[in-house]
Amino acid sequence: MIEREGDGYVSLCPELDLASQGDTVEEARSNLMEAIALFLEMADSSEIERRFCF
Repeated sequence: MIEREGDGYVSLCPELDLASQGDTVEEARSNLMEAIALFLEMADSSEIERRFCF
């Protein structure tokens, strides 16, 4: 999800409870994709599983 907030945009991934931001929609999306990739790379597998199981 990407929403306008003030002069920029906030991007959210509710499934993983991650967020990012950017000056444009494209930047907000790109920053969120990077945050997701870093989370999946660095997080313990139990943390990933916990966030995917509601």
